[in-house]
Amino acid sequence: MIEVSDLTKRYGGQTAVAGVSFRVQKGEIVGLLGPNGAGKSTILRILSCYLPATIGTARVAGFDVFDECDEVKKRIGYMPENNPLHPDMRVREYLTFRARLKGLSASRARERVGVVMDQCRLAEVGRRIVGQLSKGYRQRVGLADALVHQPELLILDEPTIGLDPYQVRAVRQLIKELGRTHTILVSTHVLPEVEMTCSRILILHEGRLLAADSKENLQKRLSQEEKVVAEIAAPLPELQECWKEMELIEHFDISPADGEYYRCALTARAGVDIRSLVFEQARLHGWTLRELTRGSHTLEDIFVHIIRGDQEETF
Repeated sequence: MIEVSDLTKRYGGQTAVAGVSFRVQKGEIVGLLGPNGAGKSTILRILSCYLPATIGTARVAGFDVFDECDEVKKRIGYMPENNPLHPDMRVREYLTFRARLKGLSASRARERVGVVMDQCRLAEVGRRIVGQLSKGYRQRVGLADALVHQPELLILDEPTIGLDPYQVRAVRQLIKELGRTHTILVSTHVLPEVEMTCSRILILHEGRLLAADSKENLQKRLSQEEKVVAEIAAPLPELQECWKEMELIEHFDISPADGEYYRCALTARAGVDIRSLVFEQARLHGWTLRELTRGSHTLEDIFVHIIRGDQEETF
């Protein structure tokens, strides 16, 4: 569905995207993950024919985004980070207007508007004015707009930004449902967004693609480093000094738990189980140890590991 090869975009002397290549297969939900300024929105705008690349090629459903942009636009539904909705139009009126702009006949537009309003659960607000809707409903209207011409590919840029937790869950569920019939590329810097909706992850940093794989495969690559979680009642400076001095610990994170306890997430060198060493340190210092377990690597661990190792290795 998407083929990107050596894509580069420069603005004057600034490089926003540097030699990015990846593929997205039909039917996948793929997360484009990275911090602010990583180049995510630039890539989406190039794929959506809103922005030309400086170097490289990109194809959507077999069509070149530079030379065959009219064919590409027929096959994509793009929801930008800030939906450019018409606030003074009613929901059904707006979606019909958008469907007609996208080339649908009057009868086909009425049919598709009914379908996408049901898909996005907008039937109850069909006669409401867009500008009077909550942010969650406006996001749904944006999704319905992207879907109304029945595209093969959905491109969503930060689809849950600014939503409350209930609205976030509703939009995530909707994305998963749409993934049964569409290929979806989701751009976000919100890690749970990718973890809960996407089958594969692309990680960008400073315009370069550092990883492109499933979460499970990325976890396997990271599993060579042993992670141990310990909850200890001890003075924070003593804990920090202790873990700094242990040569077998690559890095650590300490966060407050309840009462006097701290949660220590300790990552050891490859192949080393440090649980017995942690227990011994607690015994020697007279600290109270109430938990000592092997921890699984979360998407946050994967993301931090890859970004941290950016100067040394690329997955």
